Amino acid sequence: MTLTDFNQLSFDAATEQLLSCCTSERWANLVSEQAPFASLEVLLTTSDSVWAQMQEADYLQAFEGHPQIGDVSTLKEKYRHTEGSASHEQSGANSADDATLEALAKGNQDYLAKFGFIFIVFATGKSAQEMLDLLNARLPNSREEELVNAAAEQNKITRLRISKLIDAA
Repeated sequence: MTLTDFNQLSFDAATEQLLSCCTSERWANLVSEQAPFASLEVLLTTSDSVWAQMQEADYLQAFEGHPQIGDVSTLKEKYRHTEGSASHEQSGANSADDATLEALAKGNQDYLAKFGFIFIVFATGKSAQEMLDLLNARLPNSREEELVNAAAEQNKITRLRISKLIDAA
């Protein structure tokens, strides 16, 4: 959809489109309220400023929009089917070995148990090993630190999804 198409949507339809980028209802509503947007950059800047106003409940609602990765078979499906397609968010992880995937599955379970929400990372261009390294680096953090980290990663994901949603071509 073009930005013009997006700007012509009703409030409810625009909010629905934004919810496909980030499942925080409060964020989507507040961004929609500020339409129309003069450019994609204005939409992204608006998204950033609205996201900066969100609270823990909004973050957690956004995190719930991501699938939980807790077992090796899910990880194999996720990473191995991206081969040959640089357009997918996890395209850099297509050569993950079983040991890495098993460690990532266990790390994801440990993360969820410790923090109460799933591990959120902007995965574009990262291998499974890089994601495992990030997960292991973040596991020792406090819940407060990790909420901030996950929210920042969610914002990166949201920006990418908005950019894909608003296709000027």
